[in-house]
Amino acid sequence: MQIVNIHNAKANLSRLIDRAAKGEPFIIAKAGKPLVKVVSINQPASAQARRIDFMAGQFSVPDDFDRMGDGQIEQQFDANA
Repeated sequence: MQIVNIHNAKANLSRLIDRAAKGEPFIIAKAGKPLVKVVSINQPASAQARRIDFMAGQFSVPDDFDRMGDGQIEQQFDANA
């Protein structure tokens, strides 16, 4: 991803925006420190996926997750009654 300082971004803003709109995001930096990321509004959803935690994308939750083990749980409560 291209990093552009503020001065160059001002001087080339139209060109940079055209490239970002075509799917080439860029970062604007001040004194070498990244400040903002410019991306297209129409960027595909998959490219906008957010990282939720360190395990994101490494597991999946089954559709019946909230019903898993129902029988065993009922047996344990019935056995203690």
